[in-house]
Amino acid sequence: MRDYELAFIVMPNVDDKGVTAVVEKVSQFVKAVQGEVTSVDVWGRRTLAYAINNHREGIYVLFQAKMPPASLNELERNLKLSEEIIRYLLVKADN
Repeated sequence: MRDYELAFIVMPNVDDKGVTAVVEKVSQFVKAVQGEVTSVDVWGRRTLAYAINNHREGIYVLFQAKMPPASLNELERNLKLSEEIIRYLLVKADN
């Protein structure tokens, strides 16, 4: 298992309860690919550098996770299909 950082932006029209549900849903995505979430950091609502799907702001979330490299394609597929997430970035963490 390798360490990864997953940052994603939730649509701005999602309320606090909805953000918690999205975070839980992404945690379930990670667990479904035999990974584990080591930490979650919700940065909150921020202005975007440029408009994404006509949104000027979004709610930023950062995950630290351990996952097998072979499972990344399935995780990315689930993130792309999630309607509440407008952008994501998954990178291998430096040790």
